[in-house]
Amino acid sequence: MSSERTQVAIIGAGPAGLTLGRLLELQGIESVILEARDREYCEARIRAGVLEQGSRDVLIEAGVGERLQREGIVHGGIYLQVGEQRTHIPMDELTGRSVTIYGQTEVVKDLIAARIESGAPLLFEAVDVQLDQLESGQPLVRYRHGGGAHELRADFIAGCDGFHGVSRQSIPAGGQRLWEREYAFSWLGILAQVAPSTDELIYARNVRGFALHSMRSHEVSRLYLQVDPSEDIGNWPDERIWDELQLRLATPGWDLHEGPVFEKSITPMRSFVAAPMRHHKLFLAGDAAHIVPPTGAKGLNLAVADVVCLAEGLAAHYASGDDGGLESYSERCLARVWRAQHFSWWMTQMLHLDPHDDAYGDQLSRSQIRYVCNSRAAATSLAENYVGLPFETPLGG
Repeated sequence: MSSERTQVAIIGAGPAGLTLGRLLELQGIESVILEARDREYCEARIRAGVLEQGSRDVLIEAGVGERLQREGIVHGGIYLQVGEQRTHIPMDELTGRSVTIYGQTEVVKDLIAARIESGAPLLFEAVDVQLDQLESGQPLVRYRHGGGAHELRADFIAGCDGFHGVSRQSIPAGGQRLWEREYAFSWLGILAQVAPSTDELIYARNVRGFALHSMRSHEVSRLYLQVDPSEDIGNWPDERIWDELQLRLATPGWDLHEGPVFEKSITPMRSFVAAPMRHHKLFLAGDAAHIVPPTGAKGLNLAVADVVCLAEGLAAHYASGDDGGLESYSERCLARVWRAQHFSWWMTQMLHLDPHDDAYGDQLSRSQIRYVCNSRAAATSLAENYVGLPFETPLGG
């Protein structure tokens, strides 16, 4: 069995773990990233595609934004649609900020490439990970890689391995409080090889259910339909998906362009928070600590905000022995997490048809959308949350 040591052991090579590793590297802090999947899987899994202004700025300042700036599509607003009535919400005009359409897969590719180029440790297919001695001064990570058993000693462990990962499960029973909500609908999502039919995202509430027209590039469209959680993807051939999208997104004078579908899946909807986000030397970040329904486009952005905060605390610890940032990590992150939780829930209940709701509830949701579309104050509130609350990066000194 080999034994190694590092300052920070990072579990998971998703956006949270890779971004944290990059920020620590720029601060001269050693880290080892362990990922259970292979590189091909990490660079192919389809996830979020909307970057808040703050997330975009962090990636650019971290030196991994060259392709993001070249290929990312900046959006200054979104469309809200009820029935066939569509209204533009000008977020840049209301807040002075915007969002960028750039797929999470592309963010991960950029971060992996930078990590490999720098030579900093990144181990794919590191399996059977176990966290131990979390309450000691030198917690231990055990894992298997390349057919052999390994032990990694670290000053700190960052659990960035998602909702089903080992990190949160390593916290003893009673060490956290959990909040969770399951929604009575799922999203059927497709990627299609066709130019987007819209310049900015369309969020539509229809009597047949919610629909979203998003995109990944100028050549690839990303679209979603609200479906029952029990739906089988096999019951949704391409023709049926396009027919349903045509019905839910229809508005006079506008056409939805169809094209070959090369990826489709059904994603359940849930809200989840685990607190505190720290257990002694273990710090949770991203989906390991919280999940939001994708309606508010917050999952990836919360992960970036978490690791910015964690990197700042670790940098202060190693620079001066100041542990104030680490002590306040969970509290600072959770303030943002709960704001994003509320916004994501609010967008979700406003735009979806809840099968458990009655006609009264349906009218309330329709009224809420009309209010947002016709009130500058209400539209500004939506825009402020959608583009993301500002946060400082640890790179600015």
